[in-house]
Amino acid sequence: MPIKAVCVLKGDVTGTVFFNQRDEKSPVVLSGEVSGLKKGLHGFHIHEFGDNTNGCTSAGPHFNPEKDDHGAPDSPVRHIGDLGNIEATSDDGVTKVCIQDSRISLAGPNSILGRTLVVHADPDDLGIGGHELSKTTGNAGARIACGVIGIAKS
Repeated sequence: MPIKAVCVLKGDVTGTVFFNQRDEKSPVVLSGEVSGLKKGLHGFHIHEFGDNTNGCTSAGPHFNPEKDDHGAPDSPVRHIGDLGNIEATSDDGVTKVCIQDSRISLAGPNSILGRTLVVHADPDDLGIGGHELSKTTGNAGARIACGVIGIAKS
């Protein structure tokens, strides 16, 4: 049975991202859009907590139940919540989100339901930038929008 979720992003930029998974063993497909991003790459991650009481800060670190180093979405070593970057192709335009990921899930131990999706101000260096934050955050900068991932109406 398909599982669906949705996240409404709020902050300096806004957007809506939909999550679809055919079944627990299938990849999760993310689709949607983010408005107001500056041109360029922006880190895009699932953070541990679905707590936005203190803005995006209270969402905690990247979702990382396996305690791995930060990495690219296609890297064998990465946080479950590492989704890489989304790219804004023009200032203040609409950025399309189209990602497929096999590590996150909408059910089971790697479920992202109730966690927070965060858009960052800067590019994610995918763990290979050599900065002191590369292996923990991808040195992706400030959290400019976030929202809790919730179960979507079918």
